Amino acid sequence: MRTKICGITSVEDAMNAIEAGANALGFVFYEKSPRYLTITQAQEIIKQLPPFVEKVALFVNVSPKEVNDTCKKVGATLAQLHFEVDEDFCAQLEIPHIKVVRAKNKEDISQFSEEYRLVDAYCEAYGGAGKRINIEWFDGVDCSKIILAGGLDPDNVASLKKYGFYGVDVSSGVEISHGKKDPNKVKEFIKNATT
Repeated sequence: MRTKICGITSVEDAMNAIEAGANALGFVFYEKSPRYLTITQAQEIIKQLPPFVEKVALFVNVSPKEVNDTCKKVGATLAQLHFEVDEDFCAQLEIPHIKVVRAKNKEDISQFSEEYRLVDAYCEAYGGAGKRINIEWFDGVDCSKIILAGGLDPDNVASLKKYGFYGVDVSSGVEISHGKKDPNKVKEFIKNATT
């Protein structure tokens, strides 16, 4: 499974994740998140990163223009949309994007089944709540285009391999405190997801 370490707030955490083998890093542009970054802070981190790492910008309730402008300014390579968007919204994006399904029930996980999408457990707050989704919902489902998020950590990620998810996304499950990653947990999470 491919791995994304989300809620990166420092160059040190970004480099530790990359050295541990992360395929993607997530940067949060949602002001209510404890992992929120300003454009300047994100630029400082992203400009120091090596090539071939996906740099994902996470958005909640913004305009297509804001997504485009922010991604261009910081050098993000993918936009992650944590809110309801329609085809018109997506047509205005100038950067590749991935939709997030905040699943309340088993039926929700089949939304956007033709495209790669991130599936997270529904909660009132957006992202980073560490709430675990009901894994049994994925029994017998084609998970090859799903990136699973929500309540993952180094101890439970290996149990997901049998489902064939495209990838896994973790934030709070590898942290010492909000926005500060534990390098050992990051390493262990990636090792358990990929070996």
